[in-house]
Amino acid sequence: MAPLALAAWACGCGQKESAPQRSQTAASGPAASTAAGSTPAPAAAPADPRPVIACFGDSLTAGFGLEPGQSFPDLLQAELDRRGYHYRVANLGISGDTTQDGLARVSMALAERPAIVVLELGANDGLRGQPVANAESNLAQMIEAFQKSGATVVLAGITLPPNYGPEYIRSFDAMYPELARRYKLKRIPFLLEGVGGHGDLMQQDGLHPNARGARIVEATVFRALEPLLRR
Repeated sequence: MAPLALAAWACGCGQKESAPQRSQTAASGPAASTAAGSTPAPAAAPADPRPVIACFGDSLTAGFGLEPGQSFPDLLQAELDRRGYHYRVANLGISGDTTQDGLARVSMALAERPAIVVLELGANDGLRGQPVANAESNLAQMIEAFQKSGATVVLAGITLPPNYGPEYIRSFDAMYPELARRYKLKRIPFLLEGVGGHGDLMQQDGLHPNARGARIVEATVFRALEPLLRR
């Protein structure tokens, strides 16, 4: 990935998105509707029985700057459907998240009861120059929680701009293969392989993949996942 593009990406990964506000319509409930003489609300739809692939990460997973349906988890869902794999993809990406943020909300991912987790966190730790040991510890705790629940974890890595210094970069780059070795994980060495540093595949801000780039990211993720899938 080109150094200038990496430096630009470093600035953008820290952006946070506001959490959606919970709808207040459920507060009244069927009883209130009935009391007002309205037709009771229909019963809730049955739960989706397909096993879940949880994409748990930051802005690169969330699809920052893309239209609905263009994030790599959305594209992954379409590809799985096209190939006849019966899985439901849950996009659990939040822009700006560090590994500490991810650890704080790991219970949200566990609530999905995922069969597979694509774990894509650590970029914002590295870009902020945070201690690699802290990021590694946070990722390890997430991995252990997912594996304890029975999920298979696929670890997606990133790289850093050269201005972070060779010693820090070596330590950071070694974190992902070391975690993969320790926990026997499938690993994606670099999520933006073939995309980062290519202006025609990045958004105009130079920070995140555009729709074309997201398709390449999805293909990278799918190649890692396919050996784990069942029809």
